[in-house]
Amino acid sequence: MKKILIISIVGLLGVLVTSFRTEMHVDDEVLFPMGYRSWTHVKSGMLGPAHPNVHYRGFNHIYANDLAVEGYASGRFPDGSSIVVDVIEASPMNENYTGEGKRHHMDVMLKDSIKFSTTGGWAYAQFEGDNTPRMLSLEQKKNCYSCHLKQKDHIFSEMRK
Repeated sequence: MKKILIISIVGLLGVLVTSFRTEMHVDDEVLFPMGYRSWTHVKSGMLGPAHPNVHYRGFNHIYANDLAVEGYASGRFPDGSSIVVDVIEASPMNENYTGEGKRHHMDVMLKDSIKFSTTGGWAYAQFEGDNTPRMLSLEQKKNCYSCHLKQKDHIFSEMRK
C-alpha cells in the first residue's frame, strides 16, 4: 500500500511539474496562416542587395487578419491578431524590371496576451519558403522580442496611407 501511495505521489508531482512552463513557447503553437494572401495587405517594401540583413533582402509583403487591422486602427492589437511578413526574393528580369522570385521565408506574429505573456502577448514564428516550420531557438525568439519590445504594441509596420 505504501509503495502505491509513493508511486501515485511521484506521478502526480511529475504531472504538476511538467504542466508549468518557464520558457517561451515553441514554434508549433503558431500554425501556418492558411489563406493569409486574402487578408488585408498592409504594405510592401523592398530591401536591396546591399541591405545588411541578408535574410530580408527582396520584397517584404505584410498582411494582417481582420483583428490585426482593428489593431492598426486603434493602436492596440486584440488577442487573435495575426501579422505575416512574406519575404520574396527579388529577381532582376532585365535592366529596367525586377520581379518576384520564390519565397525565401515568412515571419508570423500571433497575439494571445495570456498564452504568450512572457513576450508581451506575442508569439513569433517563421516558415520556410515551402511552408514548413522553421524552428527558432530560444535566443532567436529573445532577439525578436527585444527588437519588437521597442515598438508600439510590438509592431513595426503601419497601414499604408
